[in-house]
Order: sequence, then structure tokens, then C-alpha cells
Amino acid sequence: MSAPAPATGTFNGKLALLLAMAMFVLVVDTSIMNVSISAVVADIGTTVSGVQSAIALEALVSAAFILIGSKTGDLIGRKRAYVIGLLCYATGAVAMTLAQTLVPIIIFWAVLGGLGASLLLPAMQSLIHGNFEGAAQKRVYALVGGSAAIAAAVGPLLGGFITTFLSWRIAFLLEAVVIGVVLLGIRLVRDVPYTGARRIDVVGSILSVFGMGGVVIGILVWQEGEGPVIAIISGGLLCLVGLGFWLVRRRRRERATLLDPDLFRSKPFRIGVTQQMLQQIALGGSMIVLPIYLQMVLGYNALQAGLSLAPLSLSMFAVAMIAGRMKRQLRPANLVLSGFLLLLAGLLTLIFVVPRASSGWLLLAPLLVCGCGLGLLVSQLNNYTLSPISDERVSEAAGVNSAAGSFGLSFGLAFAGAIMLASLAFVFTNMSEASSVIPEDEKPRVAQVLEADAQFMSDAALADLLVAQPPPIQEEILRINAEARPIALQVALLLPTLTALAGIVNALRMRRLPDPVASGSGNTLLD
Repeated sequence: MSAPAPATGTFNGKLALLLAMAMFVLVVDTSIMNVSISAVVADIGTTVSGVQSAIALEALVSAAFILIGSKTGDLIGRKRAYVIGLLCYATGAVAMTLAQTLVPIIIFWAVLGGLGASLLLPAMQSLIHGNFEGAAQKRVYALVGGSAAIAAAVGPLLGGFITTFLSWRIAFLLEAVVIGVVLLGIRLVRDVPYTGARRIDVVGSILSVFGMGGVVIGILVWQEGEGPVIAIISGGLLCLVGLGFWLVRRRRRERATLLDPDLFRSKPFRIGVTQQMLQQIALGGSMIVLPIYLQMVLGYNALQAGLSLAPLSLSMFAVAMIAGRMKRQLRPANLVLSGFLLLLAGLLTLIFVVPRASSGWLLLAPLLVCGCGLGLLVSQLNNYTLSPISDERVSEAAGVNSAAGSFGLSFGLAFAGAIMLASLAFVFTNMSEASSVIPEDEKPRVAQVLEADAQFMSDAALADLLVAQPPPIQEEILRINAEARPIALQVALLLPTLTALAGIVNALRMRRLPDPVASGSGNTLLD
């Protein structure tokens, strides 16, 4: 194995900022699309389901090809893969700006953009690894992770504002401009050459596409609330298990592999990837529960809900920056443990506050605590997982790390949403059955209507649905709705809470291991 490419221990602020801008665009893109659905539908004369299908397709393509994208970066060059990924995103953004039908959105934004993401994510992490080392590398990982957190939180707010007061096309045009600025600084990026085998593992590539794609399709079907979810996810998982056996077999025969299975012999790598997934499950679960609570229970509009959630993202970003720049070297395992402990404390406080809050201001303190915890995690996990990896293997490791994070976020969003709806249906049914106001012969129909139509309606929307009912029944159903929603939201918050507990257990395992040593110090992958 050749020596790693030289890296610099100095902090290149301009390069770090450009990498953070690229990550911001990558994350904010889908958020803008989500909040612009109705405007896109009206403007190009398509359907909501058509636009939602494009969003789902983009998520599917990026997840299905993420492991192939990491290997492609090895074969064509990490810097070139980074540039191609950015150009794919810019093409998708320009297509959105000019689109008059759904077809260019599907081709350029969903398919081409999804392929761009599969190249961009692992290439970006590889280039951070190869262009920085030591404290500077840790700081850049924290900055890029913090920019992703900010994008996830402010994306809906930013997209909603631009769509409302300007145009959704302007939002995507601004994305293309930002990517143009990032590409203007590409000369600052030094490539990290790959010297390993250049043969292609065709079977491994196919298994990875069907494995990752199957899991993501299952999650998307789960979000829609119908379809053979278990069968699809099980099929995807079987393909991933098959991929694992295939990689080990190929490695023993000294043949080319899509991923080096020896990566998973490293306990720090396995724990780091797992912690990344757990962090993203907690973030995804929280980010679907809290906006629904603010908009449906407190009656906030999208702008007010976004402002109420700003403390979470801002504290997350601030703490990630502070932790990434600390002069005193604290153990990463201790910081990760502190992060999950703070996240758990904030979530438990939210569960207590949810049924009692009459204003978003009452969520301020627990959101700040959650944000501080997530900030500590963002500042450490990518560096902990990837810094010990040799330059030759870093693309593969970054692909696995990115895949784990993407899966965690999607799973958190889907599972927390499913838990909310199931809990709401259960509570609605039981409370309507126990009501002394609703006539006995009406109870089954009322419960069915509430389950099928009410879901997470605001009180005003539900009142419109009940306009034909007698006033006493209207008042009773509104009461049931008001009492059931906080319970369902509390139950849904158990997902990120239990995930934080799992992260604490894993962090205790991290503390029993020696801290990983960066490959730039002359070490390669682990023992």
C-alpha cells in the first residue's frame, strides 16, 4: 500500500467554506422541493403525485448508487467525481428553473441529481480527508456537518419564503449560482489519488443497487402508508447480506471488490458508522414530529414553525463549530457520550412539554439542549469514523458512512411518521368509543372518519370537515382531536428518545476503545 497523499495541518478557511456551501446546497435542495410542491404543480400543470414521485425517485437513485458512487470516485478521481456531482446538481437546478413539464424534472433533477448526490457525498468526505489533517480536518468535518444541519432546518423556511414572495424557480436558480461559486474555487482542492485495483466488481455493484434501493423503496412505501413494506425491505436487506458474503468471498480469492470487507474489522469504524445512523434517526424522527406539532396543534404557519425550530439548528451549528475548534483535546468518545446524553435530556423534556405548551416559546429550552447534543455529535462522528482510514480506502468508507446516515434519516422520518398516525388512529378510536356524547350507532363511523380524514388536521380544518354534524358532536370530536394529537406526538417522540439511549450505550463502548489515530500520522486503517 502506498503512503497517503500529503495533507496539510493548516486550516484553509476558503476551501472549508466552499465545501460547507456544497453540503448546504446538497441538503437544502430536497427541502426546497418539498415546500414548493403546490407551486410547481400549479405552474407546470402537473399533479401532486407526479412531483412527489420525482422527489421519491431522487432519494431512491442517490441511495441506490451511493456505494457505486464511492467506487467511481476511486476510479475516475475523487476531485473529478466531486466536480461531476456538482455539475449534475447544477444541471438539475437549472432544469427546475426552466421546466415547463414534469419530464425534465424527472430526468434532470431526480435521476441526474440523484446520481450527482451519490458521487458528491463520498467524494466530498474523501477530499476533506485528503486536504486537511489533525485539528484542521476535525474542524472542517464539524463545519460541513453543521452546514448540513442548518440546511435541514432552514431549508423549509427558506424555500417557503422564496416560493411565497418570489418564485420557486428563483430558489433553484440561487442553488445553481451557489454551485457556480463553489466550482470557481475548485483549484483550491487537491485530489487524493487512488492506487488500488481498478477492476470492477459487477456482481457486488448489482447487489448494492438492489440492496440499498430495496430498503429505500420500502421506506418510501412505508411513508405512503400502503404496499408490501415488509417484503420490499426484507428483499433489500437480503441483498445487502448477500453483498456482505460476496465481498468476503471475493476478498479471500484476492479479486476486485466494490468495498473492502476489512473495513468492518475495525471496531471504531463499525461503532462510528452505527452512531452516525443513530444520530440521523433521532434527527429525522424529531424533524417530522416537531413541525407537525407546531402547525397542527399550535396552528403555526410554515414561517412561524420554521422560526420556532431555529434554536435547534442554530445551537447545533454553534456547538459543532465550538467543539471543532477546541484547543484542548478531549476524547471524542466523551464528547459523543455527552452529545447523546444532552439529546436524551432534551427529548425527555419535550415529551413532558408537548401536551402543556401553548406557544413555541415553551419549546425553546429543550430545543437548545437537543441542538447542543446534536452539535457535539456532528463535530465528532465523521472525523472519528473516517480520519483513521487510509487515503486508498477513504472513498469506500465515506460511501458506507454516507449510506448509513441517509438510511438513518429516511428511517427516522418514515418510522416516526408511521408511529404518529398509528397512535393517533388508536387513540381516536378508543376516545370516540368511550364518549358519552357521540351516539352509539355513530361511534364506528366517527372513528372511521377521524382515522381516514382527520389525521393531523388543524382545528379549523377539522371544523370544516364536521360542518354537517350537530354542534354537540362537533365540539366532542374537536375535544377528542385536541386531546389525541399530543398523545400521538409524545408516542412518536419515543423513537428518537430510544435512539438516543442506544447512542449512549454505544458511546460507552467507544470509551472502552483507544481513540483512533489519524492516517495522516502514518497509520492506516486499524487493528
